[in-house]
Amino acid sequence: MTYVILIIALLAIIYGANWFVDGAVGVARKLKISDFVIGAVIVGVGTSLPELIVSLKGAVDGNSNVAIGNVVGSNIFNVLAILGLTAVISPVVITKENRRKDLPLCLGVSVLLTLMAYNFFVGEGRGLERWDGLILLAIFGWFLYTSLKEGKNAPQEEVAVEDKEAPLWKSLVMIAVGLTVLILGCTNFVDSAIEIAKQLGVSDAFISITLIACGTSLPELAASLAAAAKKNTQLALGNIVGSNIFNITLILGTSSQVLTLHSPNINLVDYGVATLAVALTMLLGAKGKLSRVGGAILFACFVAYNIYLFKTQVG
Repeated sequence: MTYVILIIALLAIIYGANWFVDGAVGVARKLKISDFVIGAVIVGVGTSLPELIVSLKGAVDGNSNVAIGNVVGSNIFNVLAILGLTAVISPVVITKENRRKDLPLCLGVSVLLTLMAYNFFVGEGRGLERWDGLILLAIFGWFLYTSLKEGKNAPQEEVAVEDKEAPLWKSLVMIAVGLTVLILGCTNFVDSAIEIAKQLGVSDAFISITLIACGTSLPELAASLAAAAKKNTQLALGNIVGSNIFNITLILGTSSQVLTLHSPNINLVDYGVATLAVALTMLLGAKGKLSRVGGAILFACFVAYNIYLFKTQVG
């Protein structure tokens, strides 16, 4: 029964996130918000909602392993697995702006998270203090402000999101229903995953950085693969980079206000892989494109990392 609940909850996460994003896009179009802002901010935040709800629930329940492991694991899955597979399907264009601002910012917050987790600045032991979270939230606010500001002046861009002509009330209902289903799905998904972890005799940290992280990243996977199929690889890249930045700054920033996040089971290897994944993407895409071979290299690194996890924590 636990596995059945897990699968049903996973489906609820996928459909709930899709309904929420569709509703938000509908409202955004009614308010005459540009496609750039819709793709960069609304879809990015929308696909990160599962991670937000799961990590907040982990913090409320006093489970730092779930709160941090979900974010670190999701960021690894986003770059190595999703972006890797996207590039295999269709080589990903990496613009000068991506190389100058977007990817360096994603790398910067990944490094900052590692330093904060090991209390390089303040605190004792290992973990994210409330002051760390406030800094992350400030970075999120700055990123959101600059994205919206630049979006107002940017030309209309084609994004892999259908133009919703539904009336405003229908979009608002979709947002409400999608968010409700998403919250219920995430709650049951986490509870079931932790129960399975206990049955298998593995740690909450291992489950959160693998099963939970992959499950909550399914909206990013669906959005990026759909974009790749339509040859809109900029949307796919933006979704991944934006989601990773949101995951660290918004989700961990918010979760650390609920609970000081101490997670000794998430180690330097995990933080390092999340950081080096972004650095490797920058290296492979230095000439303006992440090729199919580059995508295959990223995905191979994802497989190798998971083999390491199973050998060290299960085997």
